[in-house]
Amino acid sequence: MASVDSTGSSVSGRLRSGDLLHAGLAVALLLGVWTVGGLEVSTGKVSSIEAMNGSTVLLPCTYSSCIGIENLYFNWQYNDNGTLIKLCEALIPMEGVEPKVRVFHERVEFVGSSKSNNISILLWNITFEDEGEYICFARNPKEKNRNHSAIFTLIVVDQMKEVDNTLTVIIVSALGGVIGLVIIVMVIKAVVVHVLHKDDEKNKECLVSSSGNDNTENGLSGAKNENKGTPKA
Repeated sequence: MASVDSTGSSVSGRLRSGDLLHAGLAVALLLGVWTVGGLEVSTGKVSSIEAMNGSTVLLPCTYSSCIGIENLYFNWQYNDNGTLIKLCEALIPMEGVEPKVRVFHERVEFVGSSKSNNISILLWNITFEDEGEYICFARNPKEKNRNHSAIFTLIVVDQMKEVDNTLTVIIVSALGGVIGLVIIVMVIKAVVVHVLHKDDEKNKECLVSSSGNDNTENGLSGAKNENKGTPKA
């Protein structure tokens, strides 16, 4: 009886460990799906821009979710030395439905579209006071209110920096010179080959003509000798 009990307990222990293993795999799979399909917002490959005082700049932001969206909330905020100032906000009911955006800043204009997952804004007639960090925030209730944000930095200057193209000009000139030299060498080579080919043809013609003349002269001399050697009747 003792052996039966020990066997039964070992079997039940294996079953429990197997259940735990399956449960762990299921949790890991769910976490993996959650990570892959989670809401993300992005301001693009470049997270900052330099713009001239008085100009208009685009503050880019897009969102993505493999699971999809439902009542997606988003807003733009400006970080004023630690104090977040809300510039605009809106709710996107579902994919493809354009949001009704509430704008709280007179120089801000929403230029995005839910059809392209775009929630970008324009900032008109910027001043030096507009310099700083702008935060694009989104929250998706369909993913248990998962939220994500991205920061875009605006740098305001009084004049744009002149780009020194000296190195570029030197590189382009050097490449142009090399390419030109290669073309000249190829042209010279083609001319030399053509001239040598013509000389070979002339030499062949000369050899053929001289060989023909030699054969003709030999034939004539042979005929004369035969005529001289024949006695008169």
